[in-house]
Amino acid sequence: MCDICGCNEGDSGYVLLKPTGKDGQYSHTHHHGHEQNPAGDDHSHVHSHDHPHDHSHSHDHSHDHPYDHSHSHDHGHDHPHDHSHSHDHSHDHPYDHKNDLTVAPGEQARRIVVETDILHRNDLLAERNRGYFEGRGIIALNLVSSPGSGKTTILEKTVRNLSRPPVFVIEGDQQTTLDAQRINSTGTPVIQVNTGNGCHLDAEMTQKAVKELNPQTNSLLLIENVGNLVCPALFDLGEKYRVVIVSVTEGDDKPLKYPNMFRSSHICIINKIDLLPYVDFNMEQFKKHASRINPDIRFIELSARNGEGFDEWIRWIQEQFDEIQVNGMH
Repeated sequence: MCDICGCNEGDSGYVLLKPTGKDGQYSHTHHHGHEQNPAGDDHSHVHSHDHPHDHSHSHDHSHDHPYDHSHSHDHGHDHPHDHSHSHDHSHDHPYDHKNDLTVAPGEQARRIVVETDILHRNDLLAERNRGYFEGRGIIALNLVSSPGSGKTTILEKTVRNLSRPPVFVIEGDQQTTLDAQRINSTGTPVIQVNTGNGCHLDAEMTQKAVKELNPQTNSLLLIENVGNLVCPALFDLGEKYRVVIVSVTEGDDKPLKYPNMFRSSHICIINKIDLLPYVDFNMEQFKKHASRINPDIRFIELSARNGEGFDEWIRWIQEQFDEIQVNGMH
């Protein structure tokens, strides 16, 4: 699933679970791997049942491509390959260009560097998602945080306090439907994405979930990402705004430790401010660190527990819809 961090190694599937009511029953579809063609051909296997599958079929490839298939391939030739030049394969990483080639006496060494943007495919799908959202007047927010920041509580309180617009939710977790159950109990349409060993949502998972959820036009889509401040920073989902949530219990050095997340976020919610008298957290220092990394980031201080500062968050969301009604999506 993730060629950058190696997450989900050995299990390239994810599961979409959609509540069928408020009784805790879910329908589910299992998706194996990712689409091989970002232009629109869907090569993923979708199953509504739960049992092991044998995918031992072989493929005949007459062309080279950057995807690594762990199953067997028949290339249709059995002739020996004669390589007149030798290679030093002492490195393990496919992008390690520090090792010198071993060449025969009299031959001139050549270095050929082949680089592939492994995020390129995700970015293409993210742009398709973004175009879909803009065309339907949907504002998508990608909520990211480390575990325990209060992300789900903020989301739950948000859907309960918003009088407009209509809200739809995508819940991302490695396992369980606990968060989706909390949102479903509010009457808000929700779908759960279980990523298995995966440590983040990506544009394809978002695309599949949106198709199942089918949010109406001129609505708000809240996407709760997997709790992680590293990999989700690298994967664009097609959202309009990325919202990073931290709590005062985590320490004021978070922006320094996870600069990519703060650099790529538009809003920073600082949660659990009701605990400020009891923890060692310097608000001014935290904002200074984050603003140095991202001068345009906006801060909202609140407590999801007692509601302090929550009006500012709700007001910001409603302002975004007031703006698109006047100026349209941009």
